[in-house]
Order: sequence, then C-alpha cells, then structure tokens
Amino acid sequence: MFLKTWRSIRPGYIYYCKYMSSQSSNTSKNAIALSETCVQKLKQLCEGNQFLRLCVESGGCSGFQYKFDLDDKITEDDKIFEKEGVKVVVDETSLEYIKGSTIDYHTELIRSAFRVVQNPNADIGCSCGASFSIKID
Repeated sequence: MFLKTWRSIRPGYIYYCKYMSSQSSNTSKNAIALSETCVQKLKQLCEGNQFLRLCVESGGCSGFQYKFDLDDKITEDDKIFEKEGVKVVVDETSLEYIKGSTIDYHTELIRSAFRVVQNPNADIGCSCGASFSIKID
C-alpha cells in the first residue's frame, strides 16, 4: 500500500512523493524489506530527519554496485520505505535493480556494513556483497 503525501524540501518547492508503509513492505514485489539489524543500526546512526539512501551505480567487480549514504534531502523520484520510524530512500531507477530485496546490516570480524541481500534481480554478486550483475531473462 502506498501512502501519499506532499512534501517541501525547501521554501518554494513542493513535490508529491510516495511512501511505502512498513505493513506492505513484505507483500509488494516492488518493495524493499528492512531487516531488524538494519532498523536497529539506523536508529543509532540517523539524527533528526536523516535516512539511509540506497542507489545502484555502474561499477564494482560484477558490473553494478550498491551505494549507501546518510542523507536528509528527498527528491521527486524517490521511493521511501519505512519501518519502526527509520527510512530507507531509493530512486526509481535504482529500485528497478533491487525491488524485492532485503536491506541488512551485517557485522563481521573485518568489517560492518549495510548490504542488499536476497536480491531477486541479481545473477552473480561479489563475495563482499558490494556489487552484482543483473539477471537477464
């Protein structure tokens, strides 16, 4: 279920954006799920209106790479996924490559990082989880 709202990012600029409610995040094939570890880490990291921005860029060892940043500015083509008060924002283009995925926060001995897991659109991913190649049907 999409929740719709009008937002203002700066004076004089108002735009329409769509929120994905946390209730629908597990049922919609276009949604992104947030793991409990992701939610807990975002609660620790985000201050004020900050959220996690996820985008897909060309690069990495497999062709495409995930890029995570903390941000506080929403653009017109952003989709917002919210769970327990924390938000993950993905632009429409990137969403096509990751819809149906789960965002997790993974801790290992050598690093800790946000990761996209269970991406139904990925064919092959690198061992560190930072890049992937697209499935071609």
